[in-house]
Amino acid sequence: MLMPSSLIPSRFLTLVAHFVIVVNIFWSREDNVLACLPSSYTLQQYQRRDTELIIALSVTLGMFLIELLGFFSGVSMFNSTQSLISVTAHCSGSICLSFFVFERWECWTYWYIFGFCSVFPACIEIVLMIAVFGLKKKPF
Repeated sequence: MLMPSSLIPSRFLTLVAHFVIVVNIFWSREDNVLACLPSSYTLQQYQRRDTELIIALSVTLGMFLIELLGFFSGVSMFNSTQSLISVTAHCSGSICLSFFVFERWECWTYWYIFGFCSVFPACIEIVLMIAVFGLKKKPF
């Protein structure tokens, strides 16, 4: 099966763009934590929201690691279905996280973005890695 030549670089670039936005949110999470809190908040509320955001961002970085391992190992690099899913998810994730930062969305919206744009493609990547390494199937 022939694959469009721009799908592999597009997948890599959208994955990197999503990764860069997550790292930027990680570095400047104070503003995002303050956006999640009411106008008068306690230190305990701040710490709880900060911890929640740290956990969400850390798990997101773990999902990137899983996807990059599958991509660079060749398991899914030439799988057009996984590439299209990944490009769509990470492009959507980049756009949504940009709005998350600039529009100062609530912290609970990050979990939806995380589920649809990070967990979904990483789970498919895990299934492909199990099929290739565990069941010794061809990746495409």
